[in-house]
Amino acid sequence: MNVLAIDSSNLTMGVAVANETAVLGEFITNTKKNHSVRLMPAVERLLKDIEMAPDDLDRVAVAQGPGSYTGVRIGVTVAKTLAWALGIELVGVSSLEVLAQNGRHFPGYVVPLFDARRGQVYTGLYRAHQDRVLSVENDRIVPIADWADALAKLDAPVLFLGSDVDKHWATIQAAMGENAVKSSANDHYPRPSELAKLGIRRDPVPVHEFTPEYLQLAEAEAKWLARQERK
Repeated sequence: MNVLAIDSSNLTMGVAVANETAVLGEFITNTKKNHSVRLMPAVERLLKDIEMAPDDLDRVAVAQGPGSYTGVRIGVTVAKTLAWALGIELVGVSSLEVLAQNGRHFPGYVVPLFDARRGQVYTGLYRAHQDRVLSVENDRIVPIADWADALAKLDAPVLFLGSDVDKHWATIQAAMGENAVKSSANDHYPRPSELAKLGIRRDPVPVHEFTPEYLQLAEAEAKWLARQERK
C-alpha cells in the first residue's frame, strides 16, 4: 500500500510517501509560512522525485488537528480533494500523536504539545510500547499550569515534545522539577513519514464524512454562539 502523508497543521509542513516496508520519500520545512501556497507543489515535487504517479497512490493520511485552524483546514482540504479526485482511501491521524512518535525510545511518559494561546495548550499523554507510541489519555486543550500539576503526580519522567515547549517551560519546570525532560531540538518537529506509517494502520473514513479535530471552536464561531445564547 502506497500512502501519501500530508501535515500542515502547525509550524511544520511535511509530505511523505511510504508503504508497509519503507519510507519512499519525505519533504519537510519547519517554518510557518504560506502552507497554502507550498503544499501542493511539495506533493508534486515529492512524487516526481520518487518517480511515482498519483495513480500509484492507494491512500492519503492527513494530520487532522489539533493545531492552527488555517493550517489544519489547508491540509484536510488538500487531502480530501486528492482522495476524492483519485478515488482512493482517506485516513486521519491526530497531529499530537504524530509528534509523540518522536518519543519512541523514551522510558517514561511522552507529552506532545502545541500552544493554544491564553495560557492553554493542545496536548495528550502517550507512552512507548514496543515499536509504537500509544495514547494513555485523550488529546485535549487545557491550561498549561493545570496540566503540569497533573503530570507532576505521575510515577515516571515525562518527555515534552514540540516547538512550543520553550514558551511554557518555566511553568512546567516549576511544577515538575527534574521529572520534566525537554527533548532535543530534532525531536520537536513531527515527521510526515511517521504520519504515513500510522495511516497504514488506520481504518479509512468516507471522504465526505471526514472532519478536522480542532478540540475547540474557532474564535469567530465561539463569539457567534455566545451572541446566539444571549438572544
